[in-house]
Amino acid sequence: MDGVVVATVLGFIAAGGLLIFISTLDIPDLSAFEQRRVLQSTKIYDRTGEIVLYDLNQDVKRTVIPYENISHHIKNATVAIEDDTFFSHWGVRPLAIVRALYYNFTGGDLRGQGGSTITQQVIKNALLSREKSYIRKMKEAILALRLEQILTKEEILWYYLNESPYGGTIYGVEEASRTFFGKSASDVTLAEAAYLAAIPQAPTYFSPHGNNRAALEDRKDRVLGRMLELGFITQDEYDAAKNEVVTFVGDANTGIRAPHFVMYVREQLAERFGEDELATRGLKVITTLDIELQTEAEKIVNEYALKNEKQFNASNAALVAIDPRTGDILTMVGSRDYFDEAVDGNYNIAIAERQPGSAIKPFIYAKAFEKGYTPATTLFDVQTQFSTSCAADNFTSEDGCYSPQNYDNRFRGPVSMKNALAQSLNIPAVKTLYLAGMEESIKLARDAGLATLTDWRRYGLTLVLGGGEVTLLDMTGAYSVFANEGVKKPTRSILKIEDNDGSVLEEVDKDEPEGQRVMDRDAALEISDILSDNVARTPLYGANSLLYFGSKDVAAKTGTTNDRRDAWIFGYTPNLVVGAWAGNNDNRSMNEISGLIISPLWRAYMDVAMEKRPEESFAEPPAIPDDIKPVLRSNGYFVDASSLVNNLNDEPDTAALLLALYQNTHSILHYVNKDDPRGPYPNNPASDGQYILWEYGVTKWKNAQFISLLGASGVGAGEADDLLTEEGADVGTRQR
Repeated sequence: MDGVVVATVLGFIAAGGLLIFISTLDIPDLSAFEQRRVLQSTKIYDRTGEIVLYDLNQDVKRTVIPYENISHHIKNATVAIEDDTFFSHWGVRPLAIVRALYYNFTGGDLRGQGGSTITQQVIKNALLSREKSYIRKMKEAILALRLEQILTKEEILWYYLNESPYGGTIYGVEEASRTFFGKSASDVTLAEAAYLAAIPQAPTYFSPHGNNRAALEDRKDRVLGRMLELGFITQDEYDAAKNEVVTFVGDANTGIRAPHFVMYVREQLAERFGEDELATRGLKVITTLDIELQTEAEKIVNEYALKNEKQFNASNAALVAIDPRTGDILTMVGSRDYFDEAVDGNYNIAIAERQPGSAIKPFIYAKAFEKGYTPATTLFDVQTQFSTSCAADNFTSEDGCYSPQNYDNRFRGPVSMKNALAQSLNIPAVKTLYLAGMEESIKLARDAGLATLTDWRRYGLTLVLGGGEVTLLDMTGAYSVFANEGVKKPTRSILKIEDNDGSVLEEVDKDEPEGQRVMDRDAALEISDILSDNVARTPLYGANSLLYFGSKDVAAKTGTTNDRRDAWIFGYTPNLVVGAWAGNNDNRSMNEISGLIISPLWRAYMDVAMEKRPEESFAEPPAIPDDIKPVLRSNGYFVDASSLVNNLNDEPDTAALLLALYQNTHSILHYVNKDDPRGPYPNNPASDGQYILWEYGVTKWKNAQFISLLGASGVGAGEADDLLTEEGADVGTRQR
């Protein structure tokens, strides 16, 4: 009874104090309540929209959900333990305030004696500091009374449930429910709801991951008891909930998944919305990432990178996978381990600029095919000087000269463009770049997505051997043009962005626009045909290499740099493109360069990814016309011998045929104008600056090849010598 008297006296004192100080208090304008910026976590999801990859706000984790999506158990449990007269009071409970003051003065347990209504707590969380003072309590009470005049009880409870702290960086019942139980606040059980109602009074103390689980259990039981007393639940419900064994998942730190990809997406979001908006707006970002493929890729990259480090001194690796028909990034692994400081793991190799080596060659050949050259076009793989400021017999790359070598330092003589590309021969590739045109080739590569390639003058003819810098992501996206038959779909990482209220801010076109044609369809089909032809690439890779998938259509191209710093591979089907890289972040050279370095990693991922996608075949490339120059359709040889035979007056003998072959063996520049290969024969081939250089190498080759053949066919030694010293014989006998 004495306690009641004391409480009553204190109540009058408090009321009097309120009246005295009310005119002097600096009370915030209540209009600021609706205008305040409530911090909400922007979250990045996988393509399903169900799996959180990362919460961008490291300080606050809050997800606002509608009132109707919050379980009624949570609402009832909260009201029962926090403010059982919530639906009947005007915003404050004077006796509750007096009771709290009494326990303050007498040293009682404060954890069960808050005194603030739910309305007051909303005011405190939204507008006031968290200092414990009577002045703040007075401001809180006044603003609570005002708030009750402009909001309904349901609205006030909604604010409370979405903004209450649950320990650490967790705010709101939705975030708490997902953190503690792995489910939405709409799906919690009665027992789980009781825990959620128990925690906010002392979040750190009552944390399910702390050292006071017994105290938490007691408070949970108290919540259930109050719900039973108030008639919110039945006895049976109470008994079942009290005995329910609830499993708490993880801890408050949910971590990060697909970290390189997430940080890549985060940069894009920051550019669009700004850092401040990301921290406060609570965006839901649904990405293109396939989490299953990503998880497998991370395992594969780590496994093979560790093997490569021991065997090849290649400490790192990266992998990107794209859907060519949509441009969706399905997988992005930027290093063997994002958290491995030894390899600068957080550095994303997928977006780093490095030289691609021979992996750039298909784009050059594609441009040549667009201009009228064909896969059967004959080029000479012979030692050649390409610098017009150097002598034709100077086979060095010093002092401004440029005479590259093949990977094996061998030369194969006449080869088709198809075989030259399939076997990654360097000299024919440089010639192809010259024929295709450096400026035109750069443009095609840039249109395909290689944005880092700029002015062709920076690279010159070295471009085709990897003289320019590209990124793994851009190259994988560019190869998608081949897979998609010449059509470019811009590479994308985001499918949909929603605001915190569920409104859609951005979303990809569901009708899937056609994309932009950046390459002739026929040229793209010809490249796919070459890169998927196991017979054509066998001399380089072997008949049963990791690039061979049996009856399945898979195109592939490797690339290495001469300084042994980079090993690449790009492979694709009509519905999947995968690029991979191996090397060292600090540009240290590897012990050796070969397909053994990167191909096993790429193949391991391809085997996994292709299982998830339908099997498709490439369309057939167009047939090579019969009515074009023999050099463009010679199927791997340099002249059409049958035409020569038909033009001989007498029954041809071996000697006559060999002489005719010798006289008509020239570089391709003897037969074509490089910019119009299917047009008229050039009247003066030597006017082309490269003609003399290319002819010199061809003449050396044919002299070595034909001298013994001519001798064996009955041509006298003197006659053969005279012929061979003419350095190319009669240019007027060009075959038409």
